[in-house]
Amino acid sequence: MDLHDFEYELPPEAIAQAPALERDAARLLLIDRARGALEDHVVRELPELLRPGDCVVVNDSRVIPARVLALDASGHRVELLFAEPQRDGRWRALVRPGRRCRAGAGLVVPGAMEARLRIVAAEPDGPRIVERMDGTIDDLLASHGMLPLPPYIARHAQPTADDRERYQTVYARSPGSVAAPTAGLHFTPSLLDRLRARSIEVHALTLHVGPATFRPIKSERVEDHVLAAERVAIPASVADAVNSARNEGRRVVAVGTTTTRALESAPGADGRVRAHDGAAEAYITPGYRFRVVDALVTNFHLPRSSLLVLVCALAGRELILKAYQHALRAGYRFYSYGDATLIV
Repeated sequence: MDLHDFEYELPPEAIAQAPALERDAARLLLIDRARGALEDHVVRELPELLRPGDCVVVNDSRVIPARVLALDASGHRVELLFAEPQRDGRWRALVRPGRRCRAGAGLVVPGAMEARLRIVAAEPDGPRIVERMDGTIDDLLASHGMLPLPPYIARHAQPTADDRERYQTVYARSPGSVAAPTAGLHFTPSLLDRLRARSIEVHALTLHVGPATFRPIKSERVEDHVLAAERVAIPASVADAVNSARNEGRRVVAVGTTTTRALESAPGADGRVRAHDGAAEAYITPGYRFRVVDALVTNFHLPRSSLLVLVCALAGRELILKAYQHALRAGYRFYSYGDATLIV
């Protein structure tokens, strides 16, 4: 498919710069695939919009303070985004500007607790392998790391205390993501209790969101894009719950595209979801046959992104673009801190 088929015009003022005052007060656009219909709701109505017996699956990954500012040997500023730990204590990181950070280059992270880093290697697709010379990178992130807000949020270079709370889901447990699984930002403990009170199951897996998820597609053919794998852990209890729901004809409702990718990467040859601790590799484009996920709660996504392509694969490109145009006319707020959709 042509990449230009996944474009739409978004005025800058439609990009949410802050979350809704209350998490579940965000707006929710219901996209009904069977009827081709759109309905305006709010997130706190979700328990009434789902069915008793639905199996809701969330992503409990926690965003880490992955962004670190350093200086190179000439005193020029270098920004690092630590994306993934390696087994030897080194980390894979995105580095900007990369031309100053070839293999062997040294960096200093200034402050009361100065830290020294070394670029060990440069990978072909751009990331660097980084080691700390005077301690661990885990400690570096704890002492110097900043929350990696998306660049379309104007204050991304200076996150606030409110961001540190609101750019995490209330059920975040396992640290490892460089971006929030944003559909889950709308959930509250009360909303989760109301779901369960309506006999709607809620289960959690972990997919650590990597930077590749949010990179725009650059190949002219969508199918030519390479989407890097992400770390995932699906407990046996969650796999069993999902398989039971499918066997009994109950819907599996994914909260977020990351949860969708995790679940759709998990089935074995027999179609059953397996407990899994490894990599999620599915790249979902139109024409994909969904094997696990029946419905999806997700935010509004960037043009030319693999996330927009995924929701078009589930609901159809025409219906999704129709929904996005409706959302723009109706004043919905877009992207990470914005409103949500429910695709059924």
